[in-house]
Order: sequence, then structure tokens, then C-alpha cells
Amino acid sequence: MSLIFKLASRNLFQDKLRFIATIIGIVFSIVLVSVQLGLFLGFQRMVTTMIDHTPADLWIVSLGTKCFEDPSLLDKSDATKALAVPGVTAAVPLLIGFTEWSVPNNGSTPVFVVGTSPNGLYPWHIVQGDLNNLSDARGVAVDQSYFGRLGVNAVGETTTIRDHKVEVKAITKGIRSFTTTPYIFAPLDSAQDYVGVPHNDISYLLVRLAPGTNVAAVRRALMKKLDKVEVLTQAEFRDRSRTFWLFGTGAGAALFGGALLGAIVGTIIIAQTLYSSTKDHLTEFATLRAIGSSSLYIHKVIVSQALLSAVIGFGIAGLIDYTIVRMTTDSALPIVMTPLLMIGLFALTVVMCVSSSASAIVQVMRIDPARVFRQ
Repeated sequence: MSLIFKLASRNLFQDKLRFIATIIGIVFSIVLVSVQLGLFLGFQRMVTTMIDHTPADLWIVSLGTKCFEDPSLLDKSDATKALAVPGVTAAVPLLIGFTEWSVPNNGSTPVFVVGTSPNGLYPWHIVQGDLNNLSDARGVAVDQSYFGRLGVNAVGETTTIRDHKVEVKAITKGIRSFTTTPYIFAPLDSAQDYVGVPHNDISYLLVRLAPGTNVAAVRRALMKKLDKVEVLTQAEFRDRSRTFWLFGTGAGAALFGGALLGAIVGTIIIAQTLYSSTKDHLTEFATLRAIGSSSLYIHKVIVSQALLSAVIGFGIAGLIDYTIVRMTTDSALPIVMTPLLMIGLFALTVVMCVSSSASAIVQVMRIDPARVFRQ
């Protein structure tokens, strides 16, 4: 085996320019694939970040709601009806909606208001201020990543939303919207004023159940008691939102398309390089065949070249991916790399390189061993 590896490495490293071209092709394709898939994972997480941080066993949503950001409305009185169902311990109203935030001395910008109640969807990762102060009628929480957009950068600063004065009571870190529209957390009643809807209108009801409650039975009871609503589990609403944003909008297909393109380009580059390298060493391979080397032995040499290229190329690509992940950690759409994704990428690299060696193997198998005696 050591002799096979030695022969493979000599063939691979003999022409340094060709070897560099091979590695560049592998690195380019793997980085492209990993970035596209990393964006997909990052996007997948961001589209459900609000759902993931909401303490609810069931979501009561308006019939036909496609995702969390869908601003459909329910009647707040549905909360009272939901509480009458055995097993329901809480039905917390939640309101969402788009509105305009007045940027001090610089016009206005659209924001996405999340109107919450005690025990509802409250902001997390507080870095400044006190979450308890968010109960103040005109208190709001903003994320520090949107300071430039909002024109505020500290607790205590004030501005207006739809001519209603607001004061920053809490600042978070890392609560970003994939649509780039800043999230603004506010008390429910105030949020209804900011969005411009009547105080009996809400977007969702967050239902909590008593321990040991039969979830399916409660869902059926809620559906019978309430009109024109759907009752979804946390997982169902999460999957629905992801499906809508990733595939209903075409975003997921675009990311997968970029990843597929990277894999195809990389495979072609590697195949061309290995084929060219093998062609330059036909005499050596003819000699091996003339002295009785088996086809399997020659196959192992060529595949070893491909595997060696895969390991080196993936190692360099991994370092570049790590740098990109660090650079995008605090960006609007961070690139996410998981251990499972890295294992999959290494497997993809090996498959690309080994499949690319097929053309080289075919070329070698066509060699007439007698050619070595004619030279």
C-alpha cells in the first residue's frame, strides 16, 4: 500500500502547476458548496427564530397562515374561548405587524413590531437595560445590530412610531430578521397602536397545556370551539414557515442550485486535471502493465491520487470556511457550519475526486503494454 501511495504522490506532485490547479479547483468547488449550504442552514434557522423562542405548546393561527411573518388577524376574544377548553392553562395573545419607525433627524425606516404580553414572546439575549421595564406603555426593545438603521444606540433614547413616543428600555444582541427589517418588541396594547389595528385584534394565540394533557384531544376541541382558525404544534408551525420561505419563495432552490453548480464545476476541473496528469504518465503506466501489474493495482494508484487531492483540497477549504463563518457571525445572514455538514462535505469531496478519476482509469486501461518496448 505504501508503494501505491508513493507512486500516486509522485505522479501528483511532479507537475506542481497542474497540482496547484487541481487543488484550486477542489477548494473553489467545496467553498462554493459549503457557503451555499451554510447560507441555507443559516436562513433555515433565522426564518424560525421567533417560533423557536416562543413558549407555546400550540399555536392558534388564522386559517391559511403561511408563516410567522404573515400578518393575519384573530379576535382577541378567542383567548377566553380557548381557556374554556379542558387542559389549556394559558392562551397568550401575540401581535405582529409592519410599521414606520422615525429615525431621529433622518426620516423613517420600516420595522417589524412584535407585541407581547407577560409569559408571551419576550426578547432574549439582553445586553443593556432591564426586561422588566418593557412593561412600560411606551417601552421598546431593539437589537444592537440595527443601531445604524434605527438611529438609536443606548437605553433611554427616544423616538416615535406612528406619532407615538417610544423609549428604548432594553437592547438585545443577535435577534436579527432574515428580511433585514428590524424587530421591535413592545407591550401588546402599545403594539396595536403602532401597527394601527383595533385593540381587539391579535395575530396569534400562544396556548400552553397542563402536564400530561392529550394534545390531539385539545386540538380537536379548540378547532370545534373557534371559527376560521388552525391549531398547530410548535413543530408544525416551524416546518410550515421554513417550507414557505425556503421553497415557496424559491430561496431554497437558489441556494441548492448554487451548491450543485459548485460541485459540477469542481468535478469537471478535477477530472480534466487527473486525466491530463495520467496522460503525461502513460509510459509509466504501460510499464506497470508490461511487468504484470494488475488492473486493480493501477486503479488503486489513480484513485490514491484522487484521494490525496481530496484530503489536501478539503483541508484548505475547511480553513477558508472557518474564516468565513467567523466573519459572518454578526452579519444579517450568518453562514452556519455544523459537524454533520462538514462530514457531508468531506464525503462530497471524496466522491467528486474519485468519480473524476474514472476518465483517467479508462485512458490507462486502453494502453497497449507493448508500447513500452517500441520506445
